[in-house]
Amino acid sequence: MGSGDGIRCMLLRGGTSKGAYFVAVDVPADAGARDDLLLRIMGSPDARQIDGLGGAHPLTSKVAIVSRSSEPDVDVDYLFLQIGVDEPTVGTTQTCGNLLAGVGPFAVERGLVDVHGDHAVIRIRLVNTGDVATATFPMENGLPRYDGDASIDGVPGTAAPIELESGGIRPLLPTGNATDVVAGRTVTLVDNGMPVVLLRPEDVGATGGETPEELEADDAVRAAVEEVRLAAGPLMGLGEVTDQTVPKMILVSPPTQGGAVSTRAFIPHRVHSSIGVLMAASVAAGICVPGTVAADVARRPDGEPADGLALDVEHPSGILTSRVRVAADEQGHWHAASASLRTARKIFDGTVFPRPRR
Repeated sequence: MGSGDGIRCMLLRGGTSKGAYFVAVDVPADAGARDDLLLRIMGSPDARQIDGLGGAHPLTSKVAIVSRSSEPDVDVDYLFLQIGVDEPTVGTTQTCGNLLAGVGPFAVERGLVDVHGDHAVIRIRLVNTGDVATATFPMENGLPRYDGDASIDGVPGTAAPIELESGGIRPLLPTGNATDVVAGRTVTLVDNGMPVVLLRPEDVGATGGETPEELEADDAVRAAVEEVRLAAGPLMGLGEVTDQTVPKMILVSPPTQGGAVSTRAFIPHRVHSSIGVLMAASVAAGICVPGTVAADVARRPDGEPADGLALDVEHPSGILTSRVRVAADEQGHWHAASASLRTARKIFDGTVFPRPRR
């Protein structure tokens, strides 16, 4: 690819993240060539990503690659790529529930799906995990409607609502246990679309009330969290996770804003300014299983509505509500399905020009 070649790209805010969206045929099929191209597009490695689209933070250094799906009852495939900021890394081991919010609108904009009427219902296969999600959002004159009255904490203003529903195909508790002792700490390992480790703040030298900046500046806390993460990875079937972006590490403590539980999320080396959609779904599901670290500190509403339990997961920017249905099968394995409200906005649509070389 010559230095003058541009690539069709759309930048969207999805949930509380922002990313570059591409149709699969517009990027190389070879993973190595693809990753090299995306690093040059995003401006990595560089702490400021000054020479690319990246926003100098993991939450704004993300890519979604979308294509028509060949899977039955699925409309599009969505591959998520986490682009390193100051390291030349491209992570494929996790998905992103925030960028997922923009996948349906992007697919409509690019003509990957045919939609008629005033609402779109798009079935999306999350290539990284194999899960399938459904996105429902309003349409206007044949295109996604971005303006609306829905609001989510961590994003200014309001936008059109996007309902996301997903159900994990794997057991909710990777080890089958409500708690495990990992690196000397009692934790809960949960995967409801995102593998997370739930742990008590006091077990890593924190209180749970710190700001993200305070946690990132505390070397002792960060080291303790990373020690647990490295030990938890193999137990969750993730293998050696030193260079992976999963599992996410979630400090859970009693709620302070009237919600179900308070959280601080390590993603894994920076601390999330809010919390990811699928991280919140895993936390909410963990609350619903008796005996977990989250269940022990959460304030859970009474009852169990047929459409699931709505749990307000507190985070540094406010609250993310995740609706979950959790049940054990005949073998005693827990499974969960979740739904959440997100919004998205198209920021630009055009041609991006990668750096000629890294």
